[in-house]
Amino acid sequence: MTTVRDDRQALRDLVAGLVPIDEREAADRDDVLAWIDAGAELYRQVPPDVPSKHLVTYFLPYDAWTGRVFLVEHRKARRLLPPGGHVEPGELPWATVAREADEELQAVAVPHPLWPGGRTLFVTVTQTVGSHVHTDVTLWFPIALDPGQSITPDAGEFAGWGWYTCAEVMAWRAERTDPHLARFLTKLGLLRTATSGGSAHDG
Repeated sequence: MTTVRDDRQALRDLVAGLVPIDEREAADRDDVLAWIDAGAELYRQVPPDVPSKHLVTYFLPYDAWTGRVFLVEHRKARRLLPPGGHVEPGELPWATVAREADEELQAVAVPHPLWPGGRTLFVTVTQTVGSHVHTDVTLWFPIALDPGQSITPDAGEFAGWGWYTCAEVMAWRAERTDPHLARFLTKLGLLRTATSGGSAHDG
């Protein structure tokens, strides 16, 4: 049986194991480690913003053969974003990914072979926009999902969805998607190149 202390240590190990792609990710990683070590409440207790800083996940379906990613258009955010959700108290981030993939896409989350084991690839600390401004500590996970697989996104939460090449996503205006998505795709592309020798951003 795991304890709160065990979960906190597991989360710390997950974040500490990241290799930052740039100075911003290094700063965000250090911020998150200090936040964990300070004993702060990590999980959202009361929607939408209590505590004002809490843990969330993104999971990005990625097809390495075509260099495409699957994004959903959130009705509230009015942006094309990776699927994801809040980490529940006592829940490890990969368990959140598995649960949210089932709830949001009716799909099974499988760790991407480029980044196996349910580890996180990227971390960001971001202040949200709009009403109920708060800070999201986001762990990003690439997952394997075949574009030919049946996906049934939650139409109540999403106004639209689709597969997009990394090149076209990186060319979008900043306000169309998450401000850190291009950096995540850069890191994913570098990982792909290091693993297979392919182009970082095909499409």
